[in-house]
Amino acid sequence: MIGIIDYNAGNVKSVERALDALGCEYVRATSPQALDAVSKLIFPGVGDAQYAMDQLKKSGFDAFLKDKVAQNVPVLGICLGSQIIFDFSEEGDTPCLGLIPGTIKHFSSIKKDFPLKVPHMGWNNLSHCTSDPLFDGIDENQSFYFVHSYVIQPTDASVILATADYGISVPAAVRKGSLVAVQFHPEKSGEPGLRLLKNFCCGGEE
Repeated sequence: MIGIIDYNAGNVKSVERALDALGCEYVRATSPQALDAVSKLIFPGVGDAQYAMDQLKKSGFDAFLKDKVAQNVPVLGICLGSQIIFDFSEEGDTPCLGLIPGTIKHFSSIKKDFPLKVPHMGWNNLSHCTSDPLFDGIDENQSFYFVHSYVIQPTDASVILATADYGISVPAAVRKGSLVAVQFHPEKSGEPGLRLLKNFCCGGEE
């Protein structure tokens, strides 16, 4: 059973529609207790890092996520859920979950006078930096849908699974153990996105 973390800062309806299309069994919950027995977790996120962290703390999902990652439960972070798993975000000067070492920086903090429009919004191709089961059956340079103004900057570059080119090299997918996260929205990325979600939820089995 897949658990969807609903902490009032995630695009849960879009994720539900994608899992419905895949025929995956899931439960969405607003309390950690309701998801304690699930086998995998999806951690979506949209909006502001500071608000999202406040909501995680109020709901108890901050400690819940830390416990589940420590127990090697597979977790998939999406969009903002791929950012606040790191130590700190420049957005609101926000201390985050600290599940992977690194910071989240605005495009302009990484490259002064950043030449492209921010947010990075729309379809962009991925380059797979390393082989990972998350991308089984997904071609190199496949396009996914992005919406973000802040960029993952991991301390250890070896956690990066894939990147996108948007004025700079944008880490688009990362993994540390059972925790994997994508900056783009697989649930809004058509067939490739559905394949990625299927890979996470059921190992890509037909």
